[in-house]
Amino acid sequence: MSSPDLVPDDLWERVAPLLPPHPPRRRRHPGRLPIDDRMALAGIIYVPRTGVAWRDVPAAVIGCSGVTCWRRLRDWTEAGVWPRLHQLLLSELRAAGLLDLDTAAIDGSHIRALKRGDHVGPSPVDRGRPGSKHHLIVDVHGTPLAASVTGGNRHDVTQLLPLLDKVPPIRGVRGRPRRKPRGLYADRGYDYPSRRRLRTRGITPVIARRGTPHGSGLGAVRWVVERTFAWLHQFKRLRVRYEHRADLHQGLLDLACSLICLRRLRTSF
Repeated sequence: MSSPDLVPDDLWERVAPLLPPHPPRRRRHPGRLPIDDRMALAGIIYVPRTGVAWRDVPAAVIGCSGVTCWRRLRDWTEAGVWPRLHQLLLSELRAAGLLDLDTAAIDGSHIRALKRGDHVGPSPVDRGRPGSKHHLIVDVHGTPLAASVTGGNRHDVTQLLPLLDKVPPIRGVRGRPRRKPRGLYADRGYDYPSRRRLRTRGITPVIARRGTPHGSGLGAVRWVVERTFAWLHQFKRLRVRYEHRADLHQGLLDLACSLICLRRLRTSF
């Protein structure tokens, strides 16, 4: 696996305009030239795909050290590169007729956190060990619309509205950009008081009710969000949280969502 394999041309053409410029160099004693951004991006993608530590990034293959890749990840995350890349790809999917915003599904998934930090809490599904939680909303095809990271002890229903607010304005067709689905499918963990709040936003809730036996039939639609979690967790660095900073883990999560959107664009043509 080399840098061109990790950062193909179609990905680089979309990322390059979003990257912040390097600071101007001094005239006297300018120092070394900065590492090429494409090499650094290759290292950033290499880490979540393989799950290696940043210090173990093979510089002979990538072209730069893992520390340099981590610094670029930090700088680009703080510059908001990954959400803008995700928004751009969502707009391209909508323009190609590959995004269905009429129906969406939402769910959460627990992961173990091996380091303390922001958005880490005792996981109720892992004997109280430190953990985090991924929250994800997808369209009817499983395309990720927005994702977030919270502590492992946060209830799903508390993240319903924040996750809906995180869906970016999606362009691609004439008219106003879309930010919300018309219908939202969710399990019984989102039952109360989500229905009233969703209706006030013009969203029809399709949520299993608490206290009712399993077998509501909503899984025929909601399974797409579980499949998208499986796609995300193919990136080994997202199965277990190693980053101390929650914003860097969120950046890797947004990058993985963008790569899933790009893969859907590729397979459609």
